Amino acid sequence: MYSNIHMPKGFKCAGVSAGIKLGGAKDMALILSDFPATAAGVFTQNQVCAAPVKVCRAHLEHGVARAIVMNSGIANACTGSEGMVAVRDMAAETAKIIGCEPQEIFVCSTGRIGPQLPLDKIVPGIGTLFESALIEHVQETAEAMMTTDTRPKVSVAQLQIEGRAVKIVGFAKGAGMIEPNMATMLSYITTDAAVERHAFQNALKKAVDASFNRISIDGDQSTNDTVLALANGASGVKTLDESSDDWDAFSRALEKVCFELAMMIVHDGEGADKFVTVNVAGAVSDADADQAARSVANSMLNKTAWAGTTPNWGRIMDAVGYSLARVEEEKVGVFYDDAQVVAGGVRTDIAVEELIKVVSQTDFAINIDLHLGDGAATVYTCNCTEEYVRINY
Repeated sequence: MYSNIHMPKGFKCAGVSAGIKLGGAKDMALILSDFPATAAGVFTQNQVCAAPVKVCRAHLEHGVARAIVMNSGIANACTGSEGMVAVRDMAAETAKIIGCEPQEIFVCSTGRIGPQLPLDKIVPGIGTLFESALIEHVQETAEAMMTTDTRPKVSVAQLQIEGRAVKIVGFAKGAGMIEPNMATMLSYITTDAAVERHAFQNALKKAVDASFNRISIDGDQSTNDTVLALANGASGVKTLDESSDDWDAFSRALEKVCFELAMMIVHDGEGADKFVTVNVAGAVSDADADQAARSVANSMLNKTAWAGTTPNWGRIMDAVGYSLARVEEEKVGVFYDDAQVVAGGVRTDIAVEELIKVVSQTDFAINIDLHLGDGAATVYTCNCTEEYVRINY
């Protein structure tokens, strides 16, 4: 799928099987920069967070990175002091091979919460990753990141800065435990642009807010959410910051990559077969619109109705009403795509067959107008089928 995609200049990557997962599936990945790279990161807001998240937050203070090493299959969350030792050992082993400081290594994990990492498999796996790291091993890297994902997720953007080609390549994994403020998802963004550290952090946060923080699959926030971005300057362009002429173009490209990856995550939602966009307009503020949109998107009653192609608009009204948004029932309008089912808080005379036609599509929108102000927000979500239960019981 991604065999023709190469990493940006100065980056290599790899994905291998270290024996963490049964059956020989790839379960370790490496992203390596030939040069010290400026680092930016955004992490889970869950008060219970995995050992690698704690270490990555600390390493981000250093601001420079040489590599990201990760495992899938075991989350290394709720593992106490032993889990922290495992993360530091992974960073130290990777740093020893590169010849850099351990704080220049970011370590990530994803998978089941609770078990300890098998360092007897992971340490040799790190060596195997370095032996196989190449600029073209994008497919293998994306595959190694997967847990319940059904397919790897990669996005690419290219642009010209100062007459030079600049490239951004992003990876992501995630299919369940996905709720705004990120989820059991990992994403790594690499670019051969040179970017000033604080500007890079601000740009990444803005891109995440418009992408990974706009999605929900099941309303569950994870312990391991991590988005990391590395910029190594190998393209030869001058260092970009918010005053640079090309800053807007770079920021848009970064946002594009993050948004495309976020949409891939929703389309690959565990057991899902419908992609649903929830738009709320007319709120007293953007924050209120966000509350209403999340409430509708996270409602299991709505998700199961969409799975059953049932246009149960009452569940939408209910979810809007119990959200923290200000709502005046007699002003609310609800649309399935362009088909209006609620006007002034009550049902219209639209034929139910027209609504069923909309919710039978694999991609549709729920559009809600609160008629109270100019606030607006969008959340991207999916339905919930019996298969979601089978995956997660």
